Amino acid sequence: MSLFGTLRSTRNLVFGAGQRAALPGYAATLGRRALVVTDERFSAQADFQAIVDGLRRAGVDVKVFDRTIAELPLDCINSALEAGAAFGADMVIGIGGGSCLDAAKVAALLLTHGGRASDYYGEFKVPGPVLPLLLLPTTAGTGSEVTPVAVITDPDRAIKVGIASPHLICHTAICDPELTYSCPPGLTAVSGADALTHAIEAFTTVRREPTGSIVHEHVFLGKNALSDHYALLAISHICASLKRAYDNGQDIEARQRLMFGATAAGLAFGVAGTAAAHAVQYPVGAMTHTAHGAGVAVMMPYVMEFNRNHCEAEIGEIGQAMGLDIGGRSAEQQADATIDAVAALFASIGIPATIADLGIGKDQLPQVAEQAMGSARLIKNNPRPLDLASMTVLVEAAFGGSRDALRAHSRSRKAS
Repeated sequence: MSLFGTLRSTRNLVFGAGQRAALPGYAATLGRRALVVTDERFSAQADFQAIVDGLRRAGVDVKVFDRTIAELPLDCINSALEAGAAFGADMVIGIGGGSCLDAAKVAALLLTHGGRASDYYGEFKVPGPVLPLLLLPTTAGTGSEVTPVAVITDPDRAIKVGIASPHLICHTAICDPELTYSCPPGLTAVSGADALTHAIEAFTTVRREPTGSIVHEHVFLGKNALSDHYALLAISHICASLKRAYDNGQDIEARQRLMFGATAAGLAFGVAGTAAAHAVQYPVGAMTHTAHGAGVAVMMPYVMEFNRNHCEAEIGEIGQAMGLDIGGRSAEQQADATIDAVAALFASIGIPATIADLGIGKDQLPQVAEQAMGSARLIKNNPRPLDLASMTVLVEAAFGGSRDALRAHSRSRKAS
């Protein structure tokens, strides 16, 4: 196997406590009129007002749009776009969780190139650079501050849709863990679980032949040497900090390591992509109106079992990055221990065990499987090829909590 790696990243990535103070210096080099996209929760905090005051002292006029809501419905983006256009914004600053950052990305896109968000659904549909983007996450989860994708809830579509383009990668990402200290335990759990799922899926995506055109054919091109590095880095930090941050939000070291891991996970999946866990979450989330991070985390142990024959060695490496004492065991035993440990970690922070616990009914399973197969950019990245029949096996196992059945199924297929 030849050594091949690709990294798509921001021009500036700044991480550290208090580094939000660096924002005005970057913004002042990019323009004079900033649309700041956030939500009502954060706009009411003193930290937000201090950020806005710092921008104004640096000579940057500010228009605040603080009506972003979770899961990012299309109407929300249209309202942000109207605010930015009326203001004459020449840059966009996103501050908040993943929905705020994605809203900023799409607003910057539409302010630059016009049209509707639906004109750009899919991969490589953005025709060129967008308005300068500066992103500051306030949760340790999505990694959107460093990724080339924005995910939208479109009322004309049954499930969420994505706009994926390297042009959506921001100019400057500032990751200040102090902005996460106020996250309640539930949000810490689903955000951190989302980040860990990003890292695990990035590390276990399909490995494609590195042709000379692969970087132009896929926004998410599969695992490679550079994405693997960031995925393992993320797994190490997240698994050492997620439960601690959930138990004690004032554990400063845990908060810092959790955000560091979430950003590293974003760097990993921003080029490698995610796969079946995310594909299933889209219809499950739409049907149950449950948090994205909860849905992907519920699916992750089942997906690992389902895929294990195609990435057993990688699953063992994940366990080692988690800090498990699995040296000297067989590859099968290492994978068993790793999958069990991922499931136990998620259970310890209140993640449900099945998609039935999220509110899916048995009669909805065919629809879940069918709609999950519609997420082509995710399905093509799964290490085990997926068709409707195999997807149905996966979602039925995740509904019934039958991870042991998946494990037995994987072993029987391996033996044959």
